[in-house]
Amino acid sequence: MRAAAALCPQLRKARASFRPAEIMGRTYAPRHDDRRLHTDAFPSRPTQGERILRLFVNIDPAGTKREWQVSGPFEQVAARFLPQLDRGPLGKPIIASLAGRAMAGLSLTHGRRTPYDFLMLGLHNRAKLDAAYQASAPRTEVTFPSGTAWLCFTDSVSHAALSGRNTLEQTFHLPVSAMARPELSPLRVLERLSGHALT
Repeated sequence: MRAAAALCPQLRKARASFRPAEIMGRTYAPRHDDRRLHTDAFPSRPTQGERILRLFVNIDPAGTKREWQVSGPFEQVAARFLPQLDRGPLGKPIIASLAGRAMAGLSLTHGRRTPYDFLMLGLHNRAKLDAAYQASAPRTEVTFPSGTAWLCFTDSVSHAALSGRNTLEQTFHLPVSAMARPELSPLRVLERLSGHALT
């Protein structure tokens, strides 16, 4: 409880949303299909290395459950997909940093996209589009009945939302410096695996 209280002043409130539609049975393009395992990264809302902590609340009045799957540690996902990313010029931190500044200057993103954000978006897309990973990755089923709430660092937990409706979601950002174990953050893991500073 004391550790959680210490984090509260460090949290920065970000986007909130209400998701009334049933997930199951809808048609999505693969890259936008949250029923596929993925870690969160948002094209227009770069975090610049901050953690993505999301609070979900199932408020469905009919009692519909929210069904999720979660998979292995972030480092396993990163080690699998990082070598597959087409790093090109944006794989070079200096060029990615300049591109991020240009995108922010043109209002294409809400804030500057750092080399970290480019890599996280690449991991998000690669995982969703990799049929072998989606078919073979180990996963655990998690059920959230109506009336329950749950917190998740969705930038490091590989997850898929399979079914459910009427869910509230509030996103918070947390600086890596506020973590008890910053070396476990996606930023520090990707810096170690890539050999580059990424912010």
